[in-house]
Amino acid sequence: MTLSSTRRAVLAAPAVLAAAALGRPASAQSGPSIRFAVGPFQPTAGDTRRAFEPFFAHLAGALGRRHELTVTTDWAGIAVALGSGQADCAWMGPWGYVLAKHRAGAEALATVKYQGRPTYHAIIIARPDLRIVRFPEDARGMSISFADAGSTSGWLIPHHWFAQRGIEPRSFFRYRDGASHAANVISVASGQVDLATDFDRNLAAMIAAGRIREDQVRVVWRSAPLPNDALAVRRDLDAASKDALRAAALAIDEDMARRVMPPNYTGWVAATDDTYAQIEAAGRALNRLHAS
Repeated sequence: MTLSSTRRAVLAAPAVLAAAALGRPASAQSGPSIRFAVGPFQPTAGDTRRAFEPFFAHLAGALGRRHELTVTTDWAGIAVALGSGQADCAWMGPWGYVLAKHRAGAEALATVKYQGRPTYHAIIIARPDLRIVRFPEDARGMSISFADAGSTSGWLIPHHWFAQRGIEPRSFFRYRDGASHAANVISVASGQVDLATDFDRNLAAMIAAGRIREDQVRVVWRSAPLPNDALAVRRDLDAASKDALRAAALAIDEDMARRVMPPNYTGWVAATDDTYAQIEAAGRALNRLHAS
């Protein structure tokens, strides 16, 4: 997977603000830039950059360094960026983190909180006019759009759920995959497809932003709670930088989160070895990970 070619250093004004917030003058920022990456969380790369750059500027200020931010074009791309050393630190989905961990020894520092919770749900949405009383039985033969194979909620978890019930989605439905989450929601809302995968945070955000109306889609399946996104670092990042990044993330309270994080993200909790175990188990069950 390729990275977005759009890459730039942080603007001077945000850098000054981030440094001032930490009691560190902008002139004290020195050394090589720290390279951040973030996945395609928003409908466009520009939207993602605008939403997430204040957070990365804040982290860079904690280290007293300039920074670069790359927005990847797909979910697997962010695992490639971290695993190949093109990024030092990334905000990434759970499955992308597990891939990066197994391919290159990436380490999760923290798990993000959304509206105070460190978990979320994968969902499958349907056109509201469809008669689906029992799912998936009543949806056999309908068209479905999955997200790309690097997505936790849009591909991995629903595939695992179907596999546990002996269902092969490619033959049970009229199947396609590779779409973004935003495209999946729009496709259902506009009647282009019967069903699509998504996650509850994204659907709520699109409704709140007026991109679709709540009555244009219906949730027909919801997963068990899943761990939220990880703040992860490459394996060989120096220990001092890891510690500083972890401390800076964990120190963000709800008040600070309103200033430096995208809407509804309220801080971070420490990640442990077990935080993403269920995501890893799903990957193994689908033969998407080699045995270690």
